[in-house]
Parts: sequence; C-alpha cells; structure tokens
Amino acid sequence: MNIAVVGLGLIGGSIAKSLKAKTSHTVFGMDISETVMCRAELTGAIDHRLSEENLGECDVVIVALYPEAVIKYVEENSQLIKLNAIVIDTGGIKTAICKRLDRVANDCGFTFIGAHPMAGLEHSGFDSSVKSLFENASMILTPPGEINLNVMEKLKKLCTEIGFSKVVITTPRHHDEMIAYTSQLAHVVSSAFVQSPKALSHKGYSAGSYRDMTRVATLNEYMWTELFLSNSECLLPDLDGIIGKLTSFRDAIAEGDGDALTAMLREGREQKEKADGKVL
Repeated sequence: MNIAVVGLGLIGGSIAKSLKAKTSHTVFGMDISETVMCRAELTGAIDHRLSEENLGECDVVIVALYPEAVIKYVEENSQLIKLNAIVIDTGGIKTAICKRLDRVANDCGFTFIGAHPMAGLEHSGFDSSVKSLFENASMILTPPGEINLNVMEKLKKLCTEIGFSKVVITTPRHHDEMIAYTSQLAHVVSSAFVQSPKALSHKGYSAGSYRDMTRVATLNEYMWTELFLSNSECLLPDLDGIIGKLTSFRDAIAEGDGDALTAMLREGREQKEKADGKVL
C-alpha cells in the first residue's frame, strides 16, 4: 500500500520508521519543517515527500498532528484524498476530532477512524522517534457507528505490522473519559508536583518515587494545553476527585487522625492491587 504520514514528530516519525523497517509499504511523508524533511529522507524514514499531487495515490493517510491541526488538514485536503482511502489521526482526544471528520469523510467518500497509539517518550520531535516505539503497546481505535469490517481488519493488520500487540475498539467519548484519567490527569499532577521549590534540591534525596512522579512533567506545553482544554468536560471531574482525595489526606495529617490516614492508605493499596488484577 501507499501510506501517507502527515507530521513527522515523535509519533509520526516513529510510524514512518516502523513502516519502513517492518513492512513493504511505500511511505509518503510531510512535515512543516524542511530540516525534518531532509532528515527523514536521509535516514530512509520515508520514500517520497507527500504533496497535493500525490496525496490521491495514498491508500492510508495517517495524520500525526495536534487535534486542531488534524481537523484543519483533513478538511482542507478532503477533496484530494483517494476514494475509499482510510484516514486516521493519532491525537490524544477523539470526540472533537471524530465529530467533525466523520461528516467530512462521508461527504468525500473515504473512511475516517479516530486512533490513539498508547506509546510515547518524555521528549518530542523527529530526532526522538524510533522504529520500536509501538512494540507491545496498544492502539485505540474509535470507528464510526457503521464501519466496513474489511476496513477494520486492514487497519488492525497494519497496526500489528508496526508493533502494536493490542488493538482496543471503543467510542470517542469513552476514550476521552479514560484518557482524562490515565494520561491527562497524570500529566497535570506531575507538572504540579515538580513545581515545588524543593525540586531544585532533589539530588541526593530522590530515587524511584521522584522519577516516577516527575517523568511526564517533561512535556510539550503547547500540545498538552490544547489536549486539556479540548477534553475539559472529561478532565475536570477527575481533577475534582483527586483534589478531594488530597484534601482528605491533608485534613487527616493536620488533625493527627491516624485511623483515618491508615484507612485511606489501605483503600489506595487495595485499589491498586485490584486494578493490577492481584485480588481475586
């Protein structure tokens, strides 16, 4: 197949590198940075530059941009996309994207499927992209209500080819609710945690707990701002929930209430064990 990758950052670059290393598909790539384009060509991450002239030759179009940029690209190029092509994005939210692009796809005769690869690194950009990024990771797909099963099988096979070990099918809304908790809330907490003045003096006093809590604070603030605001309806209840829990911990410690503190810590331990499948 001819596969287009729009945006050669960490995710798009890793997809292109994975496709070239693990499949026989022809990869067309595009990025707004000429430097990135040159590196992609020199490293063999792409076969050809993607253009308005050859977009119509692509059977699959993978748009690895920020959410608003995903919508803009597909809308502006919808008339150039091949009839019956499969178009997916890699954005961290799905409802806002799918609502807009499902209609565009129906009008123009291609299939749009929301997608979110559950893989990443602390650093962004093409230079951080690697062909092994998706190995043993899961890919979340949010197809429209009525979808051709052959299309889904083709897409699931492509995901497997580049390393994904699991493909999860869900709705855009459920995706956004779960990602608000498993990813976005974690980034908020990590960023807030590391903003303590004590972080500047952590060396010699920190180990695994500090590393785990601060790892995702090394983020792209522009992308995550867009994700948080676009998914605020799902993220805010989780933020309220953790603020409430922290307040309860704070009150128990301030009041010297050992029984309440022990009970809350026990609840957290038991919930972690249950979540990890360690409790029958």
